[in-house]
Amino acid sequence: MWYDYAMEVEQMEAVKTIAPATGKPLAPQKVTFDAFIEWLDEDTRAELENGEIVMASPASRTHQDIAVWLITILKPYISHRKLGWITNAPFQIRLRQSDQSREPDLVFLKTEHLDRLKNTYLDGAADLIIEIISPESINRDRGHKFVEYEQEGIPEYWIIDPLRKQAEFYHLGKDKLYHLSPPNADGVYYSKSVDGFFLTVNWLWQDPLPDELEVLRQIGVL
Repeated sequence: MWYDYAMEVEQMEAVKTIAPATGKPLAPQKVTFDAFIEWLDEDTRAELENGEIVMASPASRTHQDIAVWLITILKPYISHRKLGWITNAPFQIRLRQSDQSREPDLVFLKTEHLDRLKNTYLDGAADLIIEIISPESINRDRGHKFVEYEQEGIPEYWIIDPLRKQAEFYHLGKDKLYHLSPPNADGVYYSKSVDGFFLTVNWLWQDPLPDELEVLRQIGVL
């Protein structure tokens, strides 16, 4: 007990270096997940990667527009169908298999898995994760996170690339690997985790984005 407590104190004492962009103290050495969550606050966008705190770059307007539009569509749909819980960043997900803490753009959890939900983070696999990539995050979202989410057993993963106007939808196969699930011939994708939900992919590239109320009518919420 005394040894564990001392280790936690040492981890928190490691948080000394100041990040110029935010004024937040950063950890110059590896920290535990508990120390990271204790350090984190609602105004800080960061992830824990291999025991090191990685600060997020500021999101672009396009990134934010798509993220807000998606949560505006998905949240009432999920609530109306009583399918579970969904939120957008900032909210941490603790990945047990890879010992990382990630902050997806959107994360969905089915009702039967709500026991994984803690006050400030999700402890274990979500049912759907959506990442909207930027030039800064492309290698992480397509590389490290792809493998981590796969290892964690997250059934569905969307990668949305506004710059290239590409959306990729992956589902976890029986072999526990991700497989691409393309939209149908009409460009419509049907989610495998959010029961009955569909997305016309070209909606994502419209400027301005489609009217949310009209989309909610099309997907059967209104």
